[in-house]
Amino acid sequence: MFGRIGPAELILILVIALVIFGPKKLPEIGKAVGDAIRQFKKHSEKVTDEIQAATEPDAAPAAPRIEAVAKPAVPAAEAPKAASKAKKA
Repeated sequence: MFGRIGPAELILILVIALVIFGPKKLPEIGKAVGDAIRQFKKHSEKVTDEIQAATEPDAAPAAPRIEAVAKPAVPAAEAPKAASKAKKA
């Protein structure tokens, strides 16, 4: 009953729209509908990508690595100076 719209039905819809809105307003309405469809597709793809990224186990951000590297309190070039100052004090 409610199948696909054929060419005859599409022409009938366009003729009715032309009569209702007029030839000056119809291109503006078509542009607005096209922009709305484009925005809807763009946002639906964005939401789909976010959902897929959130549900993929490999896509989870890795925990930051903490490297335990002992840094000397005194740089190697100043180590002899610091040792001599400690002896004098």
